[in-house]
Amino acid sequence: MDAAAGFDAAVLGLALPPSVEAALAEAGRLRADPPAAMAALMRAQALAPDHPAVLIALYRHHFYGHRLHAARDVARQALRVAAQALGLPAVWRHVRLEPLPGARHEPATRFYLFVLKGYVYLSLRLDDGVEARDALALLRALDPEDCVGAALLEGVRRRALEGSADDEDPAPVPVATGAAAWNRFTPA
Repeated sequence: MDAAAGFDAAVLGLALPPSVEAALAEAGRLRADPPAAMAALMRAQALAPDHPAVLIALYRHHFYGHRLHAARDVARQALRVAAQALGLPAVWRHVRLEPLPGARHEPATRFYLFVLKGYVYLSLRLDDGVEARDALALLRALDPEDCVGAALLEGVRRRALEGSADDEDPAPVPVATGAAAWNRFTPA
């Protein structure tokens, strides 16, 4: 199996060593006890630090535990791992602003795009507007057909920039899919 196929299998939760699978299963069983779950996740990470399933589990553990900075750190690591599998620069800011083939069906590409989308979401939640804006610009370039639904976050980002009165409901984000979702927005 070549490296790309191996990464695709890993993204789909396949090719997971039994010891790592057991550690992740234990973390799942212990999710009501965050320190014990984290210990199991740390074992999984020690055994397979760059396996997508381990990174996803760590991300979720931190995200659902409201440790957003830690979740964003895991997202950065996942972006580096996926970039390597795709032959992209390790730093997302160095990725060329051009469509990434496979956004609709290729597991490694979709993993990269979804991780970048999660990174944007976390940046918005952490009030890091520049990071969110720049990552969204990359997402728009990589996924102009909006296969992963990131254009919705651009609407959220812009509404946050505009602000709204406390007694007003913000205007709803119009529903659109595909390239039309991005086309609602002029670059900003």
